[in-house]
Amino acid sequence: MKYHIFSPYRVCPLGAHVDHQHGLVTGFAIDKGVDLWFDVRDDSHVHLESRTFEGIVDFDLSLPSQVKEGHWGDYARGAKYALCKRFNLSHGITGVIQGSLPVGGLSSSAAVLIAYVMAFAKANDISLQPFEVAKIASEAEREYIGLNNGLLDQACIALGKKDGLLFLDCDTNEWRIIKRHPDMPEFEIGIFFSGLTRSLINSDYNLRVYECKTAAWDMLAYTDQPLKTFDKTFLRDIPKATFDKTRIAMPARFARRAEHFYSEYRRVRQGVTAWETGNLKLFGKLSFDSCESSIHNYECGSPELIAIYEIMRTLPGVWGGRFSGAGFKGACISLVNPADKEEIEKVLSEKYLAQFPEYEKSFQVCWVKPDDGARYVE
Repeated sequence: MKYHIFSPYRVCPLGAHVDHQHGLVTGFAIDKGVDLWFDVRDDSHVHLESRTFEGIVDFDLSLPSQVKEGHWGDYARGAKYALCKRFNLSHGITGVIQGSLPVGGLSSSAAVLIAYVMAFAKANDISLQPFEVAKIASEAEREYIGLNNGLLDQACIALGKKDGLLFLDCDTNEWRIIKRHPDMPEFEIGIFFSGLTRSLINSDYNLRVYECKTAAWDMLAYTDQPLKTFDKTFLRDIPKATFDKTRIAMPARFARRAEHFYSEYRRVRQGVTAWETGNLKLFGKLSFDSCESSIHNYECGSPELIAIYEIMRTLPGVWGGRFSGAGFKGACISLVNPADKEEIEKVLSEKYLAQFPEYEKSFQVCWVKPDDGARYVE
């Protein structure tokens, strides 16, 4: 096939569960991801096959978006839906798509959406900047797929650079790549797949988004401030001082969600400074602290993920780590000294499978490095 897009998976060491509340986030694109090979068609038909999932996807770009089918083809239709709000699409594609790692925790859905947005744009001579691609893919996931996410996943995948950390403000959409400090120790990223797979739409992901917004509404109500509609309500718009004043009055579960947001905001600020000065030890500790807050304040994480996290915290050579993705089943990530990775894999695998022998066939360890964002491969 004539064209080949590589759309990487992503990891987020700091800034979890806050993008949908317009918080601060960090992330890397990694050197594993989704490959889409395609040819441009003369007509408006789309024909897709997958080397990862069963079935064939066929639809027409010129017809209104069909109802979701609960099938991997929904992501292609979602990309079409978001692009058609802006552009006229008259040329379809014939393509084959393939993922390189297990589904769960690395935002494979966002990687796939970005690949489709780029492919449909190419087929129809539409020029998009990487950040535009990220925004269109994010809109497709929210409005068509039905996941109330922020911009973290798509931004990492579209904007990532192999020699730096993405820092994104999800309120202003300002972003920058912070280059690695020359004094920073070498690291690789360990990805530990629990063996459980998950779908975010069927998890508590959307529920947590609503809980965060309810906490914001509570604070506004307790301080006699005007309420906005739910879709325009974000924790980022409410000062921490208001939370400190009102937290005792609100139900504990909502206070915990807000506590995660405000503490994660502080951790990301500290983490960016640590990264800028090459202090990987502090950056890693903040990532561990972030996961603690995810467990106790955001209340996500299966017993399997919590077990992996608690094991890796104790291992020499692990700088830091946390759940990857939303933390409902999925995977854990860690920043690791490459000299220790074989021992880390051996000990972690033994200890985890001793607790959860039922995942012996599906538990996996993968080692990756930061990489550039989604791109055409020559």
